[in-house]
Amino acid sequence: MAPTACLRLPFLPARARARSANPAATSPSPSRLSLKCSATNADSSKPTNPISISPASPPRATVADGVESVDVNGLRRPPAPASGLTVPGARDPHWLPRPLTSADVMDANGKGLKVAYQGCPGAYSEAAARKAYPNCETLPCEHFDTAFQAVQNWVADRAVLPLENSLGGSIHRNYDLLLRHSLHIVGEVRLAVRHCLLANPGVKIENLKSAMSHPQALAQCEHTLTELGIEHREAVDDTAGAAKFVAEQMLQDTGAIASSLAAKLYGLDVLAENIQDDKDNVTRFMMLAREPIIPRTDKPFKTSIVFSLEEGPGQLFKALAVFALREINLTKIESRPHKERPLRVSDDCLLKNFDYLFYVDLEASMADPKTQNALGNLKEFATFLRVLGSYPADVNEP
Repeated sequence: MAPTACLRLPFLPARARARSANPAATSPSPSRLSLKCSATNADSSKPTNPISISPASPPRATVADGVESVDVNGLRRPPAPASGLTVPGARDPHWLPRPLTSADVMDANGKGLKVAYQGCPGAYSEAAARKAYPNCETLPCEHFDTAFQAVQNWVADRAVLPLENSLGGSIHRNYDLLLRHSLHIVGEVRLAVRHCLLANPGVKIENLKSAMSHPQALAQCEHTLTELGIEHREAVDDTAGAAKFVAEQMLQDTGAIASSLAAKLYGLDVLAENIQDDKDNVTRFMMLAREPIIPRTDKPFKTSIVFSLEEGPGQLFKALAVFALREINLTKIESRPHKERPLRVSDDCLLKNFDYLFYVDLEASMADPKTQNALGNLKEFATFLRVLGSYPADVNEP
């Protein structure tokens, strides 16, 4: 993308009067009309402080003489605007180009970038980070919050974190962390999850009595594990962490559910592949940065927002209508309890209700005036509104 230059308008002074050796040439032409203007008060029919510039007035000094244009009354005259140029004061500041950020001009392959993810090496999040930024340097983090802090504190340049899974649903912890931190969603990547049953060399499936993995991975493979005769499950924080633990402890009766990459990293055997109950198992990851990117309209974009509303009948319907009336498609809506206002007391009774935040994904770009108008409309009655990011949609196969 070519860098956007700041707009500069040339200063165009009034033309200097032609000087001639003939003194008569400096006298005003009798055919010129006098210019009269007046400043008016509230009653426009009664002008006050009349100012006149008559043909008899002496010639004014100009910028060409090194002095600003000043008339006989000491009032400054603005330079004449050039035709075809827009006066900055008449423009909306929101439509002026903003400076490019590092998120706009970064290498598409992520060369030189440090990308944080949650989990141990070999986690699915690392695979998503490498899919998003193929040549990046990955940075494993123990917790989701650590990955957010790594970017916010300049330890990492980006973070790639899961937002939802086609089988397990939303990762609510990351929705909450989006509000706690001031990072921006700059992209998304979808990754097909292919679970494998891993064990130490020499261990057979019939030797396994327990399976260890992330709770969602265990839930996604529940029926398959039962069919294999593995009844006991152990939940840990990370799929790759489970593989690492099984390898380090040399467990003979416990297997791990993780990726084939984790098997290679930790020296485990793959006893079974694609053991997830539903073969269409896709996780959607978000790419986070300290700065937003400039939205565009020449390719599919998404915009993620979060807002809260006053309590009352039809409030949510009214909020969603601002998008429906402008034919903006919503791809996701998620409600989460408001952490700062968890309970709300109704006016007409003592019943305490949960107060909610609504996370919505729009199939639209912030560069589209329809999207800006919709959010402007929503802001008129929403008690809180924040744009989490406007970013390119992932239209590739998972």
